[in-house]
Amino acid sequence: MKDLVGAVWRTSSRSNDQGLCVEVADNLVRSRGIVGIRDSKDPDGPALVVGPPGWAAFVEAIRLGRFHP
Repeated sequence: MKDLVGAVWRTSSRSNDQGLCVEVADNLVRSRGIVGIRDSKDPDGPALVVGPPGWAAFVEAIRLGRFHP
């Protein structure tokens, strides 16, 4: 897994008070070409690492309503 040292995590603006919170670290795109994604309830747990195209596709799928709770 690529190194996430230096990641600056921010909570999604779409997170809610029901515990469905996602954090993203997109500050590593320029230096390492990666985006980190993790569960805000488990900041020391596992994180997904994707490239910018994968992140953009994920965000677009959410915007289009392709994922439903």
